[in-house]
Amino acid sequence: MNRRIGLEQEFFLVEESGLPSVRADEFLEECGKETERHGSRPSCFAPDFVKGLVEVSTPPARSLADLEREYLNNLRLALRAARPLGLRLYPLGAYPLPFEPAMRDGLDYEMQVRVVGPERFMHAGRCAGTHLHLELADGAVDPASGISAGAPESARAEALALHNLATALDPALVFLTRSCPFYEGRMTGLSPRTVHYRGAAAFGWDGVYTGLPQVGGLLIYAQTVEHLIRQQFYRYEAWLGAMDRAGVERRLFSEAGRAVLKPAWNPVRLNRQGTVELRGMDSNYPAVTLTAAELVVAAANRVRREGLSVTPDDEVRAFELDGDVLRVPGFEYLIHALLRRAVAGEADDPEISEYLDSILDFTGEVGRLATLRRQRRSIGAYQITESRILREHGSGDGRISEEDGLRLVLEACGELEAQVLDYGPENMAAADISRT
Repeated sequence: MNRRIGLEQEFFLVEESGLPSVRADEFLEECGKETERHGSRPSCFAPDFVKGLVEVSTPPARSLADLEREYLNNLRLALRAARPLGLRLYPLGAYPLPFEPAMRDGLDYEMQVRVVGPERFMHAGRCAGTHLHLELADGAVDPASGISAGAPESARAEALALHNLATALDPALVFLTRSCPFYEGRMTGLSPRTVHYRGAAAFGWDGVYTGLPQVGGLLIYAQTVEHLIRQQFYRYEAWLGAMDRAGVERRLFSEAGRAVLKPAWNPVRLNRQGTVELRGMDSNYPAVTLTAAELVVAAANRVRREGLSVTPDDEVRAFELDGDVLRVPGFEYLIHALLRRAVAGEADDPEISEYLDSILDFTGEVGRLATLRRQRRSIGAYQITESRILREHGSGDGRISEEDGLRLVLEACGELEAQVLDYGPENMAAADISRT
């Protein structure tokens, strides 16, 4: 079984001063020229819905080594394209200072603005995320229903298991990739991208999808394949209902490419390209992003290799292997304890640490995961980018000045460039993520 994996990471474009740029189109044009010179794929560089965000992706890769090589090569190309324009790539999940994103025209974007509201939707333009794709069996995903009724039972079971595994891993990925603690010039003690993109009414998190958790929140585990299929239709109906309440004609959805899987901005979703897509990670430095990717892929590979079912259990607080069943924390505990602590807890939170320990016990400690565990043992906690930023830029009043914010941005740009340009793929594999 040789399933492919893919990675997409969003980056803020900034001027050499560190101020936000709106020159994404110039940058992407230069990326096109670089791809012609170096034989890469122009489709790996794409615009976002605002003019200051760009996406760098990989083609589908057969292994982690291939994914890493493609990822680093494309980042090198992006950095080469930015240099002559006087632009830099800022790699963290939130820009630390106040700014107003410049939105592109487009029916799909306009529809979302009208449904969720312009102020709320602008949060999405102030956040940058990383998405990891796990390929499912050919034909397993049906864009009309979610899971194909004609797919072999083994393919349907794999889709269910990986969807539930991705759900169980969500708090771990949120925590490990926490990056910039500042948002609009302030520190709230919460992970800004998760709060302001995903949102959650129960926790008072004001985000894009606070009022529409069906289309932007973490969905409950699916008990069966049929339940997973029903989830796709519940979400679709929730989106159409929100359009109706906002006075948006349904024909606009059709013109924008109406499909059951289209109105899905959840942290875990079935993608029309035939993958389970994990969307809950902050953008971060390459060493962190590749470590998170390795964690997910190692867990998914073991589930596939051993034919495990992934079963939520309200009695467990961590990953527990029981024969051919991987028992994972029940959804209420996952959301109300683990996710909340992943977003708002301290880096040495014992519940998060024990949960992460259990995941590493399940995946095994190889490659970057061995480095991650060594750091945990040496300092008694998992090291995250946010912790270093707080040590260097935190203040008593929770605010960051423009001068310090710009310094943070430029330091992050420099760290990205160092990790991408100073390391070849063979060295990145052993990079100590404590640099972050």
